[in-house]
Amino acid sequence: MKHIANLLFEMRMLKDIVRSGYAFLGSGRESIAEHSFTMAFICFVMSKLDTSIDGSKLMAMALLHDIPEARTGDLNYVQKKYACVNEAKAISHLIKPLPFGKDIKLLIEEFNLGETKEAKLANDADQLSFVLELKKLEDTGSTSPEKWLPLVIGRIKTKEGVQMAQSIMETQWDEWWTNDYSE
Repeated sequence: MKHIANLLFEMRMLKDIVRSGYAFLGSGRESIAEHSFTMAFICFVMSKLDTSIDGSKLMAMALLHDIPEARTGDLNYVQKKYACVNEAKAISHLIKPLPFGKDIKLLIEEFNLGETKEAKLANDADQLSFVLELKKLEDTGSTSPEKWLPLVIGRIKTKEGVQMAQSIMETQWDEWWTNDYSE
């Protein structure tokens, strides 16, 4: 169980690592764990909309896709031009003492390859998580999301992902809260 405790502490570290791309936006903040939670919830919704997919695998990919960043940190697209991260090495060190380590490795590899239906949806959920954050920032007065939203939405590949993005863009971030407002 010592290896499991270490794994849990490593995953808990994702709560403390801030996603680095927000510095370029000039507003907003999100930890890797917050991003992974939102992405996993999007995957849960996707699995309910399309019951032909493996929902457990989809949500597991969402929870695991950024695990190596507990060891490597989060590099944004500018930093990736100058620094090389050895994600395979980070994964190999992470999974070595775990009896289910191969499962983690295979799910991350499947996500990164993006070839299966679940991997495609998980990759779209990764982008949709960012779309939600950008839309909230835009709705609350930040101007930088107007540059980034078309780029992020352009990365979405599945029909389901495109439909979700369109619906997000047509909805105010606080509409769920103010819909039935009365005093």
